[in-house]
Amino acid sequence: MNNFRHSVKAAADTASSQPTPPAQSKHRRRLRALGLTAAIAAAVLLASSAANLALNQAEQSASAHYGQRVQTSHGAANVVRTPGNGRARQSIVLLSGLGTPAPALDFAPLIRELGDYDVVVVEGFGYGYSDQPSVERSIENITFELHEALAKADVPRPYVLGGHSIAGFYTLAYANRYRDEVAAVVGIDPTLPAARTLHADQTTVHGGGINWEGMVAASGLLRWVTMLAPGLVEPEGTAYTAHEREQMRLMANWNFGNPAVVDETNRIADNARKVQAMRYPDGLPVLTFLASAKEPAPDPALHESRLRNVRHHEIVVLPGGHYLHWTHAPEMAGKIRAFVTANTSQTG
Repeated sequence: MNNFRHSVKAAADTASSQPTPPAQSKHRRRLRALGLTAAIAAAVLLASSAANLALNQAEQSASAHYGQRVQTSHGAANVVRTPGNGRARQSIVLLSGLGTPAPALDFAPLIRELGDYDVVVVEGFGYGYSDQPSVERSIENITFELHEALAKADVPRPYVLGGHSIAGFYTLAYANRYRDEVAAVVGIDPTLPAARTLHADQTTVHGGGINWEGMVAASGLLRWVTMLAPGLVEPEGTAYTAHEREQMRLMANWNFGNPAVVDETNRIADNARKVQAMRYPDGLPVLTFLASAKEPAPDPALHESRLRNVRHHEIVVLPGGHYLHWTHAPEMAGKIRAFVTANTSQTG
């Protein structure tokens, strides 16, 4: 028995002393290299996330907040008002498109051109300096919050209600829900609640997926990208000041992928279904700007078909991209001024 044990031990010692086959050794080196690479990447990501958090806090503390935060049932909304140098003829309320990090700055060129109006920008929850509450971004909540914010800010009624992109849903719902508060509607390349305007990934109201946008922002990756290529988040054209561009870039880092905007994105199809059958009231004037240079090209006939019941409506196609107010503010302001003057009763 002892001889057998010695034989087994000798065989094991001999086997263990044999050189590792080249293929196995190469595989182990690869695994070690991958592990080292993953560890380095994790360390860099952790450092970047910590630095990004510290920079966000420092920038927000040092930044001069614009606007007035007014309390609504769901949180504080930031309302930015330009009173038209004391000679405003009427209030114009502007609502931004989806994911716009700093709406009041985004509309700056158009606000400057509408200097004879009381221009009000209500930054929705998740935008600008407004709160980022967990309240669902249903069309009912969004319009109710807007109603409350305008009342708390003492914006005189009726006002002209303008909306860019997805805000076309909200202006439509608001005009039907609070008809007496609205004198006219201006759509800036508004999204129509038609099935073909929705993407396949916008068909759920569930928020169970991974918030990739939020992870990109939290990791600091967005910050590095905006530093190296600021044009990705800065507006086109020459109508913005250097300070406005810098602040918009910073606020993109703060607000990108926040839970409120992600929830709003997830509810696009659901909100679209809620307003699909709605039309603007017959007697409410509606002015619509469409962008000819975007893909896919706009279909004026589709917009016209939804305005057939509206007695005073006009569709203007401009040779620009989706953010028409970046590059066509003077033309838009002139058309808004003429349309409002001709179709509404002026106040003030």
